[in-house]
Amino acid sequence: MLPQSPYILYSDGKGNIFEDTSLFVTGRSGWDALPVPDDEWIELPDGGSLYELPGRKGIGIDVQTGEMRLCEKGWAVAAFIPPAHTGYYLAAYETAPDAPILPLFCYTAAGWYNEKFYVPATRVEPDIRQECSGYDKKLIDEGTESLLKAYPHNRLVKHLMENCCQTYNCPAARNFALGRWECPVPASPACNANCVGCISLQPDEEAIVSTQDRLSFRPTPEEIVEFTVPHLEAAPYPIISFGQGCEGEPLLMWEIIRDAIIEIRKHTQKGSININTNGSNPDAVRALCKAGLDSIRVSTNSARSEVYMPYYRPNNYQFENILESLSVVNAYGGWTSLNYFVFPGMTDSVAEYEALRSLIKRTGLKMIQWRNFNIDPDWYLGKIGVHDAGEFLGVKQMMQLIREEFPQLRFGYFNPPMERIKGDFTADFAH
Repeated sequence: MLPQSPYILYSDGKGNIFEDTSLFVTGRSGWDALPVPDDEWIELPDGGSLYELPGRKGIGIDVQTGEMRLCEKGWAVAAFIPPAHTGYYLAAYETAPDAPILPLFCYTAAGWYNEKFYVPATRVEPDIRQECSGYDKKLIDEGTESLLKAYPHNRLVKHLMENCCQTYNCPAARNFALGRWECPVPASPACNANCVGCISLQPDEEAIVSTQDRLSFRPTPEEIVEFTVPHLEAAPYPIISFGQGCEGEPLLMWEIIRDAIIEIRKHTQKGSININTNGSNPDAVRALCKAGLDSIRVSTNSARSEVYMPYYRPNNYQFENILESLSVVNAYGGWTSLNYFVFPGMTDSVAEYEALRSLIKRTGLKMIQWRNFNIDPDWYLGKIGVHDAGEFLGVKQMMQLIREEFPQLRFGYFNPPMERIKGDFTADFAH
């Protein structure tokens, strides 16, 4: 626990960040700026970074008077917190009418105290699979070259190595290059949702751009099997995961995935086969379970249909379908996770808390992956039409309440390997 609140940070617009010792930093929940409890601050984790927020002035608490006021010295500053960590509060600021929309990153509150940067967050996951310190560029380059040489005609390996690994530094693709842990398997160039914050395809009329280019072809089952079997056979704590940030919705290619799973399991029983999905087609999920799917992770910004639908803007499915998909995998004895986009003030609202409790009970959910929502907060709330987020609990308090009521439910950030699912879930298996 810090003895006091950290000081607010501001940027001079030229890449330099300073502290303003006349103001304590605040955090944002929904539309509101609030003091952050002293016990919710941690040092900015390794791999974290700081962003200038152009057109925005930070909201602080005057050290002398205790009144809230703007930091007029420069632009507001927010933190990106690395995977395995979940933020409790967003950066609090006032946005000018002409401010640009922020790109698709997370914007956690950040402050400065005693020569260190602090963020209101928690480490929710012991697994180190995406730690910055675990990536050796030389070894990644060697692994990339080796895979491209081993699979010269495989379009998917080429996409994963040249595009995901080398161009975008995708952590999962880099781990594949290093022959370890979770191997990404993008399968679908198409999607049946039109997510506001889609990271692989944004409409031309939007002011923001997607963070990476989407897969442009449909891989064959043979291409998938060719590199996934060796990975499952040789990698430590191996997982292969369909459904990646560089593709659309994998369930649209469920027949290809089904055929690949059947063929993979003819060659190896090792490791875990996972799908990251919007859960839109329960019948397809059922077919994949029959073929040998081990786990599913369904993404959502909310456990409430009225918040889900205006964000996902689905073409041919309803919110009800995602609940059914989770229930199907649970009925087959598989592992079920929620890829839960955490937005302080919305995720921890009283209404959302009640809806999440209901979802857990109904689907037999095994795990929540508490993911930071990568989106401009003002833009998001405007897009889904939320002008008043309502009463909220606080992200930390909500996590505690869920943990107390559902002690068997696991918290984390990544898809667990079979060893964790079957054994000691809290162990740091990635070492």
